[in-house]
Amino acid sequence: MKNRLFVLAATCVAAVAAGTAAPTAPATLAIAAKTCSAGYTHAVIGGVQKCLRRGEFCAHRYDRQYRRYGFRCIRYYANVHRYRLT
Repeated sequence: MKNRLFVLAATCVAAVAAGTAAPTAPATLAIAAKTCSAGYTHAVIGGVQKCLRRGEFCAHRYDRQYRRYGFRCIRYYANVHRYRLT
């Protein structure tokens, strides 16, 4: 019980100290979501943000992830040895 009380008190003190400290540098860690043009679907495939559209090249190993966004990666083009979204 004493440990929990100590952790709670330390957390509160750290939160107050962080809120009152003046920032030394501007915050540049803001991550903006990728925006896609009209006709594209925003997706996260293999941990990377992508803009998807039918007919674009795809990685067959991520077919399950493409299905979440309404696409399939099963159409193989022998002339370029790659798959395309359908």
